[in-house]
Amino acid sequence: MARSQLRASIMSAPVQHIAIGVVVERRPATSPWAQFVWRPVAVLAGVPHTAAWTQLGEDGDAATFYAGPAEIALYRSEADNYRRNLGSGAPGIWVMLQATHGEPPYVIGGVTADPAEGEGWTVSGQFIVEPVPIPEALRQKIAASAAQFPAQPAFVKRQRDRANPEALARRVPLTGRRNERR
Repeated sequence: MARSQLRASIMSAPVQHIAIGVVVERRPATSPWAQFVWRPVAVLAGVPHTAAWTQLGEDGDAATFYAGPAEIALYRSEADNYRRNLGSGAPGIWVMLQATHGEPPYVIGGVTADPAEGEGWTVSGQFIVEPVPIPEALRQKIAASAAQFPAQPAFVKRQRDRANPEALARRVPLTGRRNERR
């Protein structure tokens, strides 16, 4: 492997993985096309010793389920996004659910602490993507990971030089055949 390829693979590799559990909610739908509405409602710091798709509780028509384990990958290049997320008024972890059209009804497609990545998952409209609150223990791990890497300097748009009108003046057209021009 070439040195530049090795460096690129190291730069894009996650610097930390955090194991979490995902909790989803099922509510009856008010639509004639769907029986239930599913959405992520919480993440757990760590993975519990519970089988995936175990029902955790029921409150009237709503039921909550432990959907299973997932892993948040933290990247050095996204440290600024993690800091902005944690400094926002409502920091979150974005959870993506993909339909299976069977049992279980959904699988966890991904989890991220990067708001830009979470927003990118919503573009296709094929997945259920929701931000959920960050537990304090998980918030501390993400903050500690982001603190390891210095903030990138802010982008500064460079100013263009003013155009020289004399340099833009019309030139005398060249005449003759191409090989006769001097």
